[in-house]
Amino acid sequence: MTGRERLFLFDTTLRDGQQTPGIDFSVEDKIAIAGMLDVFGLDYVEGGYPGANPTDTAFFTKKRTARAKFVAFGMTKRVGVSASNDPGLAAQTQASSDAICFVAKSWDYHVRVALGCTNEENLDAIKASVEAAVAAGKEALVDCEHFFDGFKANPDYALACARTAFEAGARWIVLCDTNGGTLPSEVRTIVGKVIDAGVPGSHLGIHAHDDTGQAVANSLAAVEAGARQIQGTLNGIGERCGNANLVSLIPTLMLKPAFTERFELGITHEALSGISRLSHAFDELLNRAPHEQAPYVGSSAFATKAGIHASALLKEPETYEHVPPKTVGNRRRVMVSDQGGKANFIAELKRRGVHVARDDSRLDTLIALVKDREAQGYAYEGADASFELLARQMLGHVPNFFAVTSFRCMVERRFDSVGQLKTVSEAVVKVMVDGEEKMSVAEGNGPVNALDIALRKDLGKFQDEIEDLELVDYKVRILNGGTEAVTRVLIESQDKQGSRWRTVGVSDNVIDASFQALMDSITFKLMKNRELAGLVAAE
Repeated sequence: MTGRERLFLFDTTLRDGQQTPGIDFSVEDKIAIAGMLDVFGLDYVEGGYPGANPTDTAFFTKKRTARAKFVAFGMTKRVGVSASNDPGLAAQTQASSDAICFVAKSWDYHVRVALGCTNEENLDAIKASVEAAVAAGKEALVDCEHFFDGFKANPDYALACARTAFEAGARWIVLCDTNGGTLPSEVRTIVGKVIDAGVPGSHLGIHAHDDTGQAVANSLAAVEAGARQIQGTLNGIGERCGNANLVSLIPTLMLKPAFTERFELGITHEALSGISRLSHAFDELLNRAPHEQAPYVGSSAFATKAGIHASALLKEPETYEHVPPKTVGNRRRVMVSDQGGKANFIAELKRRGVHVARDDSRLDTLIALVKDREAQGYAYEGADASFELLARQMLGHVPNFFAVTSFRCMVERRFDSVGQLKTVSEAVVKVMVDGEEKMSVAEGNGPVNALDIALRKDLGKFQDEIEDLELVDYKVRILNGGTEAVTRVLIESQDKQGSRWRTVGVSDNVIDASFQALMDSITFKLMKNRELAGLVAAE
């Protein structure tokens, strides 16, 4: 299709999304998420605020995207200091980024109260900051903070801020509904007035918060009014009630005729079919359960209970589905055992280099086993390595490297020789390698660490192969209530090649669940060393 306008997607998961209560990304988390976003096809990935904290400063020591423009965030220069002497501005221009997104006050009330300067001084700061970014060879963006509230209070000044940024050379002037209280009809009207005032829609973006539950609707309204960039986050995370959810916006823009007939994105339909996997993998990284009723990607998004709906759905899926589930990598739950479900498994296995015929009985066995395990609490969306091992075991492709015959773990709390109260963890693991049993004992910082050290202490002829194996993350989730609750453990590992993979264990005993995930991690590493696994999971 020709003649369509290009829409640009700007992800701020790693910056604005990090303001979500309870979320605190490490540098390693940010690297992993930036990679996911880049591969998916986002146009811009905003990584954080270099100079504001050690994590973001370390993250910007090198560019973290291959395709997407890598964006540093920061304030406009301080009033009373020249652009060349502002340390904050210097941190942004010196960061390893392609672009800088400045946040600028556009509500005169905030200029007076928060900045304590005149309206003209704020405009000068916007102009000088944009010019400094452009002079440094960076693409400049300006987030006009509180723009819609500022426009309602003083439209002339809000427009002056937007025009100043545009005339100074900003590629994008982003209108922010920072408090999240603006309605779609207001967004549509105000964006139109900004364009009429001389800032072209080809340079306008929208940054909506979800305090009224309308961030997605406000973003779409802005596009309809002429804006051509949308800012948002994965799964809508963000401070207070969150930001515009890109996981809901992207399928709407790509699958609904009202938008797809007019616009095109930098995301392929093949990539779109992986958006459910992206959403769920991100939730697993955050150690939280995916929202079952999330639009497009939730497990209930295409689920129908038995009865007249299910009967009609079986005959004609379009009767109760607004888009085909496979377009977003989801599936209808009333037909989980049909050929469509089997096709999903075949596609996933093919991505991992495992080829299996549709009529192979082992495939049916694998599908049944995965469903049974998911009912027990396993989550393979966020544990690709464990899924690949399970699939290869069912299809006869996993060597028997080692076998754990038993393990024992002891936790003792006692006073040491100087009267200090200590808690000591000790683990004993017995492993069979080539018919020889080896016993290892280790102490650690907690029972799981002790087990990990003991298990990897002596694997005989395989020991040298796992020397570079490192556990980088460990998450526990309780799947039901009570002290007898079923527990899911997710472990993330990496090696010296920089590959990362995730494994899962489930049990009513957290130590047993952890040990399952540990064994999978080591087995996957040995498989990967032989190029027998890891085409996808260890990327």
